[in-house]
Amino acid sequence: MMHIAYPWIFILLPLPWIVRRFWSAAKLDSATALKVPFYAQMQRAMQNLSSTQGVKSPKKRQLSIFIVLWCLVLLAGSGLQWLGKPVELPRSGRDIMLAIDLSGSMQTPDMKIRGQYLSRIAVVKHVADQFISRRDGDRIGLILFGTHAYLQTPLTFDRTTVQQMLGDATVGIAGIQTAIGDAIGLAIKRLMKYPKDSRALVLMTDGGNNAGVVLPLEAAKKAAELGIKIYTIGLGANRMVVNSLLGPQVVNPSSDLDVKTLQQIAQMTGGKFFRAESGDALETIYKVLDQLEPIASDKVTLRPITPLYPYPLGLALLLLLIFSGLTVLPRRTV
Repeated sequence: MMHIAYPWIFILLPLPWIVRRFWSAAKLDSATALKVPFYAQMQRAMQNLSSTQGVKSPKKRQLSIFIVLWCLVLLAGSGLQWLGKPVELPRSGRDIMLAIDLSGSMQTPDMKIRGQYLSRIAVVKHVADQFISRRDGDRIGLILFGTHAYLQTPLTFDRTTVQQMLGDATVGIAGIQTAIGDAIGLAIKRLMKYPKDSRALVLMTDGGNNAGVVLPLEAAKKAAELGIKIYTIGLGANRMVVNSLLGPQVVNPSSDLDVKTLQQIAQMTGGKFFRAESGDALETIYKVLDQLEPIASDKVTLRPITPLYPYPLGLALLLLLIFSGLTVLPRRTV
């Protein structure tokens, strides 16, 4: 699309006429002029020739060329541009790392969502997938941990890939124990190079730290020093009916969950602890996280701009050269 950046420059269009109209021409010194005795007769002959052949007089021809040149110069100075199609750029949002527990207990089918009991990992995959899809403009990363912690997906704007990697996660692939401290340490290593005010870790587990080489509170202390917020989510129901040889019994499937440590981690880093006993509760928690870590809302777009001033300016220069050449070259006589 054609665009003129400085349309106000066209108010200068009548400037030459104003100068000529109100600024008197310089007077010639007749004493130093070259006098031609037959100049008057030659001028009348040229006028008669122009009128008979229908050719413009030299003055009119010069004036026409000057007007064209002046218009081209103003057009070049008006900021003539070609605007390309708008291109949306990646927005600068949050840098959020998801750390998800894949220990053996994540297979426990004690979390109810939409009236149906599913395993903890199935509920986490379902709810976290929706959370990732909403984080438009954020960089999302994925850490899977059990006995060991692994970086499954580095921080990226490619949310589709993160969702696929989460969907392919399998319980026990990282070991059957729980290395919470190692997961936090790995997240710190990946988040520390990003802007301080945008970094956050969402850690989901259904147990306590019983593996790894880094203690959870020591890792949390380092995260607090670097300004990384940690939101901890304790997974699992507090009550579950199981069948046994003595008949149905009520048990607490979350007896291994270390709520106290998760609360301390969140408090030390400026985050928040959540308790998810069901899939519906987990969905609510993720909606709260959307408010605590707002999604970038302003769109950043760029329109490629191609300046076009060289074309009218080049045409003006070409016309000036042609006119100057025609004026200097002698006329051929017949």
